[in-house]
Amino acid sequence: MADRVELQSLLEEMLGSKNVYYRAPEDKKMQYPAIKYSKQSIKMTRANNRIYSMKDCYQLTVIDRLPDNPIIKKLLELPYCSYDRSYIADNLNHDVLTIYY
Repeated sequence: MADRVELQSLLEEMLGSKNVYYRAPEDKKMQYPAIKYSKQSIKMTRANNRIYSMKDCYQLTVIDRLPDNPIIKKLLELPYCSYDRSYIADNLNHDVLTIYY
């Protein structure tokens, strides 16, 4: 749980606002630009029949009215972060990234 709280703080700091939502409910009104994220899986590395390391995998979605939010490139500078895809929904730009944290 502490890792997710640390990730929340990091994302808020990088975005420069509190518009960071963990598994935001559909009925919650979000302020933009925003980052919505959720846990997707846990990557486990094993050695000697034991778990050597574990990293939580999160899907980040940057949502903004602007098509090229500069936060995307900042996020991609983080270790274990990669760009997946982009799409437009409700007249908003969505950029989806994956990060292991």
